[in-house]
Amino acid sequence: MDLSHSPEEEEFRARLRQWLGRVLPTLPPKPSPDDWPGRRAYDMGWQRMLYDAGYADVHWDASPTTRLIFLEETEKAGAPYVGAGFVGLLHAGPTIAAEGSDGQRARWLPPILRGEEVWCQGFSEPDAGSDLAALRTRARRDGDEYVVSGSKIWTSHAEVADWCELLVRTDPAAAKHRGITWLALPMDAPGITVRPLKTLAGSAEFAEVFLDEVRVPVGNRVGDENDGWRVTMVTLSFERGTAFVGEVVACRRVLRELAGEARKNGRWDEPELRRRLGRLNAEFRALWRLTQWNVSEAEASGGVPGVGGSVFKLRYSQARQELYDTAADVLGPDALDLDRPWVLDRLSSLSYTIAAGTSQIQQNIVAERILGLPKGR
Repeated sequence: MDLSHSPEEEEFRARLRQWLGRVLPTLPPKPSPDDWPGRRAYDMGWQRMLYDAGYADVHWDASPTTRLIFLEETEKAGAPYVGAGFVGLLHAGPTIAAEGSDGQRARWLPPILRGEEVWCQGFSEPDAGSDLAALRTRARRDGDEYVVSGSKIWTSHAEVADWCELLVRTDPAAAKHRGITWLALPMDAPGITVRPLKTLAGSAEFAEVFLDEVRVPVGNRVGDENDGWRVTMVTLSFERGTAFVGEVVACRRVLRELAGEARKNGRWDEPELRRRLGRLNAEFRALWRLTQWNVSEAEASGGVPGVGGSVFKLRYSQARQELYDTAADVLGPDALDLDRPWVLDRLSSLSYTIAAGTSQIQQNIVAERILGLPKGR
């Protein structure tokens, strides 16, 4: 395993860092968190700037190491997060790049890269969250179309999305993990109803999506019919393996800021708090090294992250919660003030042991696929 960077990769880092220093001061103010049309416009405007500068394709046409450098440098510089482009750039796009046909890649990837189309994720259902393979949304083949009926929940960015990466059951008689198909659903198709859901933090980046006899062309299928579970594992490997990279860098920055705040308000004199901050520093340093290891493994396996992403996701989710619990201790009574830094982040951190596969699911994956333990009955 080689964690060092080549001269070409270091040249890419230096060039990117210089470009970020030049363009970030020119960005307009960020819109309100609950203004999703405004947030979409802002996020897609940033993506267009990346495209025009030649950095947009880093999420799937670059090597995993170059992608890691990009995420590290943009987070360090305080560049805008992918925001409404999250699913397209970090989930659907890499999946289509890895599993789609030449025509599908030509149709869907350029608009994502140019900041023209937003994707949402239609995986979870009211009765199929952690047990994703238990999904019930049905797709019946009718000539050159699938007729889809059912519902999805926690559908990221559905209210502003143009497309949805959708999992459907195409063979109800097949075993649970078989008979599933991965479709690209146009969100303006007749029969789709979107109902936004508000989170604990007051934002509405998720929605319920109801599908009533929605017609989807067979040509929108990525992979073979009934092979969607395998394609989904590719999607989830990107979600758990590299999609959180920028957040690890952000957590390390927050940790330094917390130490500075503790020195200012007197909490630094408490040995227990200093020990917690020190242990968290070690945690995130280790997570960063694990990220590099996962990326190195992806380099050797054709660019798709492996099951090591579940190890990362499992520990990162817990470490993030511990970080923002520590932030609440540093803030004291101010931890109840929603306008203070880190308070809303603490609320959102509560979801991380559930989002992108619960910690219990990650433990099963680690036990079965890495440690070789037998499956539970």
